[in-house]
Amino acid sequence: MNLPYIQMLWEEMRLVYGISMRVYQAIPKEKMDSHPIAGMRTPKELIAHMTCTLTGVTTGTVKGVIEAYEQNEKTYAAKPYDEFMKWAAESWTVADKAVRGMTAEQAQGMVKNPWTTDFPAGVCIQIVYDEHLHHRGQLYAYLRVLGVEPPFMWDFENSAPEFKPRQHQPA
Repeated sequence: MNLPYIQMLWEEMRLVYGISMRVYQAIPKEKMDSHPIAGMRTPKELIAHMTCTLTGVTTGTVKGVIEAYEQNEKTYAAKPYDEFMKWAAESWTVADKAVRGMTAEQAQGMVKNPWTTDFPAGVCIQIVYDEHLHHRGQLYAYLRVLGVEPPFMWDFENSAPEFKPRQHQPA
């Protein structure tokens, strides 16, 4: 995978994250620490996992080394609601800056990680995308169990301005 592919995938991730922020905001504040589905993480724990993965993998990919980041999830999940939601929103900026600053050389590099074997940088960004959508699906199930209609997954036009589709510029 090369830098143009990563940039294209990341643009899709930007749109996806806008919907995700709306999903996070749709979870009733008083239910963030509940277990809507027995045996699964709370919504807050799941969002903390998604967000730590987002920043941990993207910044690590650019550095060439993804370090263990999961240990921070409980710390973030323990934050008060408003502080937690602010952190989730600001984390996008951190990840976006990392990926948008990636060089062609970094995009072609191998990335050490705590999982199995080294992965190409593009695979790491794909992992962020796949992992995020997988867990966002869990949040959709939580919303339905809580009696809340989730945002339509392709309704990018109603996302915050920074997550709306960009106008195509002719070459």
